[in-house]
Amino acid sequence: MLVAAGLAIVVEAVLAAIWGTAVAKRAVKLSERLNSGRGLLQADLETLRLALEETERLWRPYRTILRWVNHPLFIALLASYRRRRLLR
Repeated sequence: MLVAAGLAIVVEAVLAAIWGTAVAKRAVKLSERLNSGRGLLQADLETLRLALEETERLWRPYRTILRWVNHPLFIALLASYRRRRLLR
């Protein structure tokens, strides 16, 4: 009985070692895939950051105009002009 229990422990240890190495290999492959995906993501983020910087640079001359146009008093002024024009 003791020999059978010892043999069962040895068999379980061998199976655990085989399973552990398989899991380790899969973990390494997964880690490599994650790193390559992370690299692609970083490249895409850098491209997006550059595009946002370019967009901001291109819109810079219009910033003051947009600030005036979006002001509530300017919008109210345009609405009053529209009402006056519709009354005529």
